[in-house]
Amino acid sequence: MRLEDYDTGERYRARILANAAVTGPEATEEVRELTLEVDRDDFAYAIGQSVGVIVEGPFRQAVRADLDLGHPHHFRLYTIADTPGRSERGKPVVKLCVRRCSYIDEHTGEEYPGIASNYLCDRRHDDVISINGPFGIPFDVPADPEADLLLIGMGTGIAPFRALVKHIYREVKDWRGRVRLFYGARTGMELLYMNDEIDDFTQYYDEDTFEAFKALSPRPQWNAPADYATEIRGRAGEVLEILRSEHGYVYVAGRHDILGVLEKTLSGLLDSEQEWQSLKLAKSRSGHWRELVY
Repeated sequence: MRLEDYDTGERYRARILANAAVTGPEATEEVRELTLEVDRDDFAYAIGQSVGVIVEGPFRQAVRADLDLGHPHHFRLYTIADTPGRSERGKPVVKLCVRRCSYIDEHTGEEYPGIASNYLCDRRHDDVISINGPFGIPFDVPADPEADLLLIGMGTGIAPFRALVKHIYREVKDWRGRVRLFYGARTGMELLYMNDEIDDFTQYYDEDTFEAFKALSPRPQWNAPADYATEIRGRAGEVLEILRSEHGYVYVAGRHDILGVLEKTLSGLLDSEQEWQSLKLAKSRSGHWRELVY
């Protein structure tokens, strides 16, 4: 579904409760976590869903800075990065993980700041923004507490997994299935919620069923992608068990380019490309393969 196809007519006011960095000063990318208080008592969402952020315009097309297209607003989706909660005033709370972005115009070579990401990263306490939604199919937790979960994320794709893992170990009773998180970034400083700024996942390391594996780039100075292949191949036996099991679920989140590397790696673990295609199709049809990519 294209962004322009989303309905932005119904909007809610959301007040900034907090805006904190989740990457350190030495990281090559700035990522921030915003905590929003939604001014609507019945606002509800599920894990894996997104909210729309609406920045008022008008805006111009980057390719022609002199061409005013008259866009009334700028709209972007952000996956919610926590389980549902309430503020001290009893209002719904939403947490967003936002990377400050810029874009290179392919025609002029000029660099332009991302509108929504910079807008959000610059908000301060008590600022009010417009949101709508929620949107998207949630990353629902299987009803079977024996189910094994393979979670694979990149960059801000960690957001739904932070909420999913928290829900499993804080709100679901007696989870017995394996939870294996493979999370990638260029450097250790950019492992969101796994760095010196915020390290949420350490609280689950004592859980017998949880393990997290960090896939870092072997050449961060070249902006090389995270090395998922090595991490996954190093645990091929367990990954194959989860893939082939009728109780195994796969969740993928992050930039769209994660899919090519991931599918090539997973198909390489199996006996043939045909087996891989058959297995993925079966898991997709049964709801055991979920993607949240952008």
